[in-house]
Parts: sequence; C-alpha cells; structure tokens
Amino acid sequence: MVNPTPYADVNEVLDLLLARVKSILAGQFVGMYLYGSLSSGDFDPESSDVDFVVVTAGVLPAGTVSALESMHREILAAGLKRAERLEGAYVPRDLIRRGDPNGTPCPAINEGNFYLARLGSDWIIQRHVIYEYGMTVLGPDPRALIDPVSPADLRQAILGILREWWFPMLDNPAWLREHGSHYHSYAVISMCRVLHGLAHGTIASKPVAARWAQAELGERWSALIEKALRGRTVDLPDFADEAIAFIHFTQERVETESMSRHD
Repeated sequence: MVNPTPYADVNEVLDLLLARVKSILAGQFVGMYLYGSLSSGDFDPESSDVDFVVVTAGVLPAGTVSALESMHREILAAGLKRAERLEGAYVPRDLIRRGDPNGTPCPAINEGNFYLARLGSDWIIQRHVIYEYGMTVLGPDPRALIDPVSPADLRQAILGILREWWFPMLDNPAWLREHGSHYHSYAVISMCRVLHGLAHGTIASKPVAARWAQAELGERWSALIEKALRGRTVDLPDFADEAIAFIHFTQERVETESMSRHD
C-alpha cells in the first residue's frame, strides 16, 4: 500500500493506480507524483480532484497507450470513491524536464475521459508546482526530473491561459452560466490565483491567493471572493454574472498593467 496522503480513500485509488501503471509500463515507469490541491495542502474532500503525473522513460507506443486507456476504464468501473476524480497525464522524462507546447501528445485522463493532448501553457505552471510542491508517490525527487521554471516563464504561461481560455469565454459566457455555482466559485478563485501569480511570479494555493486578492483589491471584490470560497463546499444560488464581472475586471487589470510595462 502507498499512503502519500492523509485520506484513506485517496490512498486506496492511488494504490490501485500505481500497481496497474507499474504493471503496464514495466521498464518505462520512472515515477508517480501528486500535484494540485493534494500537494499544496488545499485538498477539499468534497470537491477536489486527485491530480497526478506519471513520468515515463520515453514516448509510449500505441499499444501501451491503449492498455492505459483500458486500465482507466476498469478503475472507473471498480466503483472506488475517488476514481472519477483522477486527473493526470503520462509525460516522457525529456518533455517534463523543460516542457514544449509543440511536443509529442501525451496520454491524459480528466473527468473520466481518456485522450491524447499536447502539454499547453498550463503545463508550464504544473511543472512549476510539481517542482516546488510535488508529492512523490514512487520515484526520484521531482527536482531531479524538472528544471526550475523562471518567474518570467510562469507569468507568460498565466497570460497564455487567460488569453486562450478565460478571456475568450467573455464573448460567449453561456458555457460558464450552464455550469452552476461550484464552477462560478472556481472561476473567481482562479482569477485570484492568476492575479497573485502575475504579481509574485509563483503559484499560491487557492485560500492564500483568495485572501491576498481580498486585501489587494479591497471592498469592491471582497464579498464576492468570500462567496466563492464558501461555494467550494456548499451549493449556492448561481452567481454567473458576478463571476463574469470579475473575469472582465481581471482582463482590464491585466491589459492595463501590460500596457504600462511597455510604455
């Protein structure tokens, strides 16, 4: 049994995942690591994902990828409490060391969907988080596998996520409106995290970034941020309009600061 976390049900699904992954990958297995809320101490048993990365010796052949897909279907079917919350990727050692948005697509699992995808801007951030805070399930220290991410690269990745995902949503916010108060909370706190990240050149946990934003942004947004923190664990009436307004505010602040730096 592996027991990397304080949560027995998380450890149960990780134990099954690790055993099956090692069996399928054999000599390709380098290590398994946790990141996200589990490594930051911000894990919420009611809502958080189990974020993991498996580092492989090289690019996986098609047959191995197919076996991983079948394995994830079987884990979902096993009915373990955390199985649907597994979110992660299988990344070659060379690719996780420096990252490359044009690199080979990697197998990934998210919300029960298995697919191949290139590591986009968000993986610059994930590499930073794993390097700084990653929790080893099995394998060498992640700092032996990943080069440090500079604050400048981290800020550029944050801007990439904003401009590739969040800001285009403002042109058609129907998707955000349809996803309910938990996602509205996620959107608001995500804006707190990106603003904190741009200011400090590092990634803070959700509560730390939210408290910083309340102090930094003042009374205008403090109540909304407090609602978003509460909405992570309880069902609230939808507050899409407020979340959209905060994304607009973030866009204006980011673009204004960007223009100031170039003057």
